[in-house]
Amino acid sequence: MFYGNVKVLMDVLSAQISLYPLRQESIGPIIREAVRVFRKHGLETRMGEMSTLVWGEEQVVFDAIQEAFHEAAEHGDTVMTVTFSNACPEPSRGGYPWPKDTASPASPRAQGP
Repeated sequence: MFYGNVKVLMDVLSAQISLYPLRQESIGPIIREAVRVFRKHGLETRMGEMSTLVWGEEQVVFDAIQEAFHEAAEHGDTVMTVTFSNACPEPSRGGYPWPKDTASPASPRAQGP
């Protein structure tokens, strides 16, 4: 990818996605469909209580998120928030979860006495 005359290398891009189907009788099927789209695109996927993490090749991540949004929007009004990062480690490479013998930056042990 180029920005101006500078080539930017992004092997892996991660994204944290929260999907909010509005005014739906049941939101579960719509959210499960979004996750299915991510996996169909071959993205590594980790579902959480409030959001889903995905990571993979940059263009694949963007394409999958766009498709998931369009699929959700077919059912009605939809809000999707996404945070992209090229700096967060991939979970499969040991970045998540934090090793048991070290504290995450947000944990009380990391704050000191």
